[in-house]
Amino acid sequence: MNITALRPRLIGCIDPIGNAFVRIGLKPNQITILSLVFGIACAVCYMQRLFLLGSILLAVSAILDLVDGNVARKTNRKSDFGAVLDWIIDKYVDGLVLLGIGLSGTAVISQFFTVPSWVDTAIVGLAIIGSLMNTFIKPVTYAEIGYTKKEDGKISDPLEGIGFFGRPETIICLILFGLISQIWIAVILIAVCTNLSALQRILYLARRHGAYKEE
Repeated sequence: MNITALRPRLIGCIDPIGNAFVRIGLKPNQITILSLVFGIACAVCYMQRLFLLGSILLAVSAILDLVDGNVARKTNRKSDFGAVLDWIIDKYVDGLVLLGIGLSGTAVISQFFTVPSWVDTAIVGLAIIGSLMNTFIKPVTYAEIGYTKKEDGKISDPLEGIGFFGRPETIICLILFGLISQIWIAVILIAVCTNLSALQRILYLARRHGAYKEE
């Protein structure tokens, strides 16, 4: 179980924001691009160690990421391209935000132990890899195993509830620890938990689809 299961409730909470965007005429894909803009702004702030401001910008980016789908449903503008664009922008935001932390030179474990500077960089790298791969498993599963049925604009698959630490947890972790200027804690949690979550999904797929098929 992960926070993704709470998505329907979150959609209800951001419904008034979606209505506002509908009234001003913004299209879903435009909102998705706005999410990227705020994500890039967050990455720049993180790079400059402005973690409080960066976390506020990341929160706005995350809200916009929910609002685009809400507006698409309200205006009947759901499209396959829009779904693909949403995936791509999400991964750009995740990667850039974590890269911003890495480029800031923020001490992760070197503040406690005498280790080479590359160790902190490696931990940020693990966080980036885990964040991307934990999500990348899903589209690969769709393509290779053949999940195509959509529910409310999203492909329905058993991986939705598998993996204890997904993108929502990653974003919330960054926002919360960024707001208190303890972003190093978020980096460690993301580096460990996203990779463990990816392993959890791989083991699930191995149990469910690991049997050999005769050609």
